[in-house]
Amino acid sequence: MLSRRLFDTCDDFDVMPASISSLSFDSTPVKSDDLMSVMTPNIKRSLFPDDDEDSGLGMDDHITFTPSLTKSAKRQRTEDVNSTCSKRPKVCTNIKAVVTKLEENEDLIADASRLYTLPTVTGKHTDLKSITPQTLTDVLNGGYDDVISDYKIIDCRYPYEFEGGHIRGAENMYLHETILTLLQQPTKDKQIVIFHCEFSSERGPKMLRFLRSKDRELNKENYPSLNFPEVYLLDNGYKAFFNEQSDLCDPVSYRPMLHSDHSEDLRHFRVKSKSWTAGEKRRYTKRSMRF
Repeated sequence: MLSRRLFDTCDDFDVMPASISSLSFDSTPVKSDDLMSVMTPNIKRSLFPDDDEDSGLGMDDHITFTPSLTKSAKRQRTEDVNSTCSKRPKVCTNIKAVVTKLEENEDLIADASRLYTLPTVTGKHTDLKSITPQTLTDVLNGGYDDVISDYKIIDCRYPYEFEGGHIRGAENMYLHETILTLLQQPTKDKQIVIFHCEFSSERGPKMLRFLRSKDRELNKENYPSLNFPEVYLLDNGYKAFFNEQSDLCDPVSYRPMLHSDHSEDLRHFRVKSKSWTAGEKRRYTKRSMRF
């Protein structure tokens, strides 16, 4: 009989109530309260499985689950979903707060951790922080050693220009791929980077923006963290610096990009730099960003 199949594996019942022993599919169904009162938790689970389990007893027609169980399960699932959703806006709110903070205070560096160290001026590119040749001179002479840990000067002119005269200690990086190597170098806290080209009108600003774009991409999981959050543009470029501080140039000379003796070099390096950026323009659409 079914009653024997249901309870022959349970050692807790030597004597069964008549209401249970007479259970059959042909008789009037026993009330679930009577049945539940004499069952151990293990038997309850085997008789009343979860929604995704099948007991194999075919008793769905005789036993009805109470509404409270269904509501409880639904309520638990709803609470779980609400708990998960409530965690997501918190991250978004933090990012939104940082963005708002950067927008409201233009004197904060790009990771919002502190104020810009160097005094800036309004240059040709309003989205970038520009410094004067005199400020860069003060950096070179150690005037800011107490507030910065290190500095890099990135000269974005072509090699023949760089070799014809450059700011002392500058690094020549005229290709985008060399900027990527900069992101692979160890960084220091309170480290600054200063970009320039001949006039700081095109090549220098483009390289600065490229660095920031790739830096954001590299640290996208940790916004607003950056490898180089404090970057500057030398206002009016190498020409202005040479005119004011030629003694800090090595060699003490200035070779313009359009020098008559280097027309072939100009064509060569222009093609070399543009061939790399052509692929980049197809991959990345123009977008505004906070510098």
